[in-house]
Formats: sequence, structure tokens, C-alpha cells
Amino acid sequence: MTEAVQQRLDAFRAQRRVQAGSLIITAFGDAILPRGGRIWLGSLIRLLEPLELNERLIRTSVFRLAKEEWLRTETIGRRADYVLTPSGRRRFDEASRHIYAAHAPLWDRRWRVILVVGDVEPKLREQLRRALFWQGFGILGNDCFVHPGADLPTVLDALIAEGLGAALPALFPLFAADAPAAQSASDADLVSRAWDLGGLAEAYAGFVTAYQPILDSLRRDQMAEISDQDAFLLRLLLIHDYRRLLLRDPELPEVLLPPDWTGQQARLLCKELYKRLETGSNRHLDREMCLADGSVPIVDASLPERFPQYDPLMA
Repeated sequence: MTEAVQQRLDAFRAQRRVQAGSLIITAFGDAILPRGGRIWLGSLIRLLEPLELNERLIRTSVFRLAKEEWLRTETIGRRADYVLTPSGRRRFDEASRHIYAAHAPLWDRRWRVILVVGDVEPKLREQLRRALFWQGFGILGNDCFVHPGADLPTVLDALIAEGLGAALPALFPLFAADAPAAQSASDADLVSRAWDLGGLAEAYAGFVTAYQPILDSLRRDQMAEISDQDAFLLRLLLIHDYRRLLLRDPELPEVLLPPDWTGQQARLLCKELYKRLETGSNRHLDREMCLADGSVPIVDASLPERFPQYDPLMA
């Protein structure tokens, strides 16, 4: 194992508080979904054990995800598989389009706008604000949320899935060719008001700082010793950290971003490192992942390639 890999794994293990549910969501989206979207709980525990997540924490987190309708159980004898629900699969499919994209999305030059036009009690309004923030929406004042490319029906479905359906009658979603009329501002000014790109740039820079040394060491030594297990663990943390950044990122078109945007550097780093870890981590999953009946699920070859090569002629 390279020193840089060891440092990243040790840094995760040293955290005082770990959001195990969020990490399990990443594991399902990156490793389990391509193999049928189901896994025996004991196998999941075994896969995550090297990150020093204890069995009780994993069981509790999986139970909560089932309660939130991300997962459901299927009992086979004395064992149980956890399986993605249809709504959970839809959420993963949408996330995958952003995480594993070959390039930043192109812009149709229309803003997606959600206006709060009805009365919403303060607690629900705050929950709505947070939910839209984590879907990448910028906030203008208290009643206007903007995004350059979100699919509005999917956004509203996600709000319902998060228990915020009561707020929908007060929302007015629309498309705008440029800034909302009430804001009479240029696109660039709208961006500066709606998003803290400085804070997001710092977060992306932290991601690059954490993973660039690992990529550099693998580039220097093509035969660097990294076990299949460590390749899997590192791939999991890589996508977990990158996914959390994308949840905050509105994925603005290049024309609206600062020069030398660190988000693009992070995207290219994540893609190359993922590809270098993919083979070894898949070997580990072939050996260690299993279902309640003891069978080993295989990768669905019909699924799109992760981080495909970008062909501008196909954009």
C-alpha cells in the first residue's frame, strides 16, 4: 500500500463521527447497484468492516434507510437481502448521471426557478430551503430558488420523497430565459448572489489536496502495491467525497464559472483515479460480495460505462 493511500484510509477511520447511512448510500450507488442493487446484510458488514464501522452502526443505518424507503428487505431462510426500492433506484440513477458524467453538462441558457408563492410555516420553509440547497439550487431572498439545469419534475418528486410534499401547493416552478424578472440582473450577477462559489471552490480544493497525492503515486509507479481490498475502500471514499461535493454544486455552465475552476480539476482527478482503482476493487467485490442465498452477483454489462470518454460530437 502506498503511503498516500494509507493516510487517506487512516484519516477516515480517525473521524469521531461517521455518517454511516450516507456512506452506505454511496456503497449501494457505486458498488451494489451495478450488481443488481441487492446484498446480504452480512456481506455489507464484511465489506465495510475494514473502515472500522461496527456491526451495530451498520445495522442501525440500514434499518433507517429502509424506513426512509431507500431499501427494502427480502428474507431468504434465516438471512435477509437488502434491496433498492424503485424510488431508491430512481434517486441513484439521477445521481449517477452527475457523478459519472464524461463532462460538465451543457447549458440551454434557461434558468430553472422555483418561487414560493403561498404560505409555508417556518419549520417547513427551512426544511425546503435545505432540501433545495442540497439539490444545488441557489437562493435569492427568501422566496426564489434558481438552478441552471435541474429537471423540475424530478426535483419535486425528490421533495415528496423527503417528506416535504405538504410544501408543494405553495411552490411555483417555471423556466426563465435569464434572471427572474424581479431580479433585473445579469446571469453573472445572479450567480454571485445565489451561490457561494468561493466556499464551494475551497471544498473542491480540499478534495484535490486529499486525493492528488494518491493519484500522483500511482502515476509514478504503475506497479505500486495496493491490495484489491484497499482499492475498493479507496474507491468508495473517493466517490463518497465527490458525491457530497456534487450535492452542493449547481453544475453551472463554464461561461458562468470563475477561470481555472477547481471543480473541473476535481472531476478529472476523480475520473482518472477511479479508473485506476476499478479493476482491483471489482476483483475484491467478486470475492467478498454475496447475496443471502450465497450466490455472487455479477456486474450488469448493459449498464452505461462509469466515467466514459467524452466525445464532443456526441454532446
